[in-house]
Amino acid sequence: MSRTERIIHSTAGIELVRKLAESGDRIFTLQQAKKLAPAVGLSATYLRQALHYLARSGWVVRLRKGLYSLSSSVPGVSSLHEFEIGMALVHPAAISHWSALHHHGLTEQLPRRVFVLTTTGTSIPRLVGAKRKKRRSDKGYPAGGTIYQFVQVKPERFFGTEEAWMGESRVKMTNPERTLLDGLTMPRYCGDFAEVLHAFQVRGPQLDLEKIVRYSLKLDAATGKRLGWILEQQGIGPGRLERLRAIPIKGYRVLDPTGPHRGPCNRRWMIQENLPGKVGK
Repeated sequence: MSRTERIIHSTAGIELVRKLAESGDRIFTLQQAKKLAPAVGLSATYLRQALHYLARSGWVVRLRKGLYSLSSSVPGVSSLHEFEIGMALVHPAAISHWSALHHHGLTEQLPRRVFVLTTTGTSIPRLVGAKRKKRRSDKGYPAGGTIYQFVQVKPERFFGTEEAWMGESRVKMTNPERTLLDGLTMPRYCGDFAEVLHAFQVRGPQLDLEKIVRYSLKLDAATGKRLGWILEQQGIGPGRLERLRAIPIKGYRVLDPTGPHRGPCNRRWMIQENLPGKVGK
């Protein structure tokens, strides 16, 4: 494309940005842009190139293939919250794990990335050209200056969410009880297991016992046993924990799934207490 063509298409692109801003489409798809393109004299043939130059000049931000956001440098457009972007990257989506833990005030540690719960089978964005081995790592996906970590679960395990306002946008987020259970399953995505135990202590007085027990019964047996062990440590009576104790399980499970397979075994909960200070016993 010649310099003259770039100027023409960039000018039309800026008019496209103006129309998107007027309609409130701070995050938009390629298909949305295509619908507006004719009105600004931009043909579908050159739309992708126009978006490319708009991104290079800072008017729009490419979030993933076919998905863009308006830059806060556009007049009248406020900055997008990182959670809003996370919700747009995949569907279904819910802000989860460490991000939700911090939002609910259950940890003072601020995560360096945004954790997003989605389902298996969902197409999650990946770095272009990433090797298969790296795709399976925890490197995350960069978008809009933030790293996003996607955690995929089976569709039947995508539950326990609530809505929250983040500035001008409404996002879906795992509620406190579901977030705590995710910490028992994947503590590495919530700081570490010590941080998860601390979060249970913080939530203690406000913990919805019926809800968290009901949720745990929808997950794996190990999570239910870990939950029972923790709640008993917090002084919850055995009668209120019977459903957890009755969960059938074969063999002991470690309390901290990221820790060593050492430590005393609690027969009541079929839990190996592999916490620091106990692993040598």
